[in-house]
Parts: sequence; C-alpha cells; structure tokens
Amino acid sequence: MKLNVGGIDRILRIVVGLVLIALAATGTVGWWGWLGVIPLATGLFRVCPAYSLLGMNTCPLDKKA
Repeated sequence: MKLNVGGIDRILRIVVGLVLIALAATGTVGWWGWLGVIPLATGLFRVCPAYSLLGMNTCPLDKKA
C-alpha cells in the first residue's frame, strides 16, 4: 500500500491514540477509548484507508514521485 500519512499528521495520530488507550486502561473513559488503536495503527504504519478512499495524502515523500 502507498504511504499517505506523514509528518505532523502522523505524530498527532500516535499521540491521540496513546492518550485514548491510556484513558481507557485507567477507566477514565468507557470502552470507546480502546478505539485509540485505530489512529495509533494508522500513525505507526503511515497508511490510512480513509485517506485512500478520499484521495488525500499528507506524506511529502509520496508527492515527489
């Protein structure tokens, strides 16, 4: 798959994912906090299926090609 998540977008996804997972693990938020796995995974793997469907790309490396 083509990389389509880059830079600040990637960092924000990882941070938001970790925060949501931590809040869910401590019981601060409900079960929905475990959905933080999704932004965490898309940030780590640098691929977002929603971006692919919408034709978006924030990865500067991919734009050079």
